[in-house]
Amino acid sequence: MKNKRLKGKLLNKNRIVRFVQFLSGLFLFSFAFNFFLLPNNLVFGGVSGLSILFKELCDPSMFVLIASIVLLLVSLIFLGKEKTAGSVLGSLLLPLFLKITELLTVYVKFEATEIFLAAIFGGVLSGIGLGLVYKAGFTTGGTDIVNQILHKYLKISLGKCMFLSDGLIVGSSIFIFGLTKFMYAVVVLYIISILTDKVLLGISSSKAFYIVTNRVNEVRNFVLVKLGHGITIFDAVGGFSKEDQKVLFCVIPTREYFKLKEGIHAIDKEAFFVVTDAYEVFGGE
Repeated sequence: MKNKRLKGKLLNKNRIVRFVQFLSGLFLFSFAFNFFLLPNNLVFGGVSGLSILFKELCDPSMFVLIASIVLLLVSLIFLGKEKTAGSVLGSLLLPLFLKITELLTVYVKFEATEIFLAAIFGGVLSGIGLGLVYKAGFTTGGTDIVNQILHKYLKISLGKCMFLSDGLIVGSSIFIFGLTKFMYAVVVLYIISILTDKVLLGISSSKAFYIVTNRVNEVRNFVLVKLGHGITIFDAVGGFSKEDQKVLFCVIPTREYFKLKEGIHAIDKEAFFVVTDAYEVFGGE
């Protein structure tokens, strides 16, 4: 009961921040769409990307709205109320933001933009925008719904579902806009995926080391004394040898990665260690 109350307080405390983050993300994504991606026919995937393919037949914001409503109904049938509820707000607000930013193009004019710059700026702004939306705990609906349905019924990973749906949409652009535009669209899609992850996870400012060595005390002293960082030692058992051994764990600033790596090699050339990114570190010194 206490945990539920605490969770409720935390959600209420962050609700305004999350909603502002969500709206900011939608605005950035819509701005990138109308100012950089749509004018240059850069089809980057998703329902918004699909709307570029049919822009001569239907206004993109109207296309997104109609497609989103249809997909919400499909989601209700195949995924149920709970899953669908999380997509409703984004599905309905995205077309609104697309229309608002479309109106801004009348008043804000960019000089003729090179398609390469359009791909870069469009990808960066879209990636940051989507990252903010996802970080706030929302989605933009659209093909996210399709991906969830494919994941549920075909039993394949969401990553493969995204690759399949976005790949088909981006690939279709070859037949309408040509090979060159397709190549730029792939660049946009790649930039969006990278920036979305960076906004969600942040930029790694630390590295986590997992070290297995026969010279435990020397490596421990090197980290504690020479580098001045804390270290934790775990008891472990070798999977192959079944012998008892120690695993050293420490988190250090990225700028000191090379020092620790070379220090381990200097102490024990046979040492085994794994290094991963640490995006957030709390507590300790």
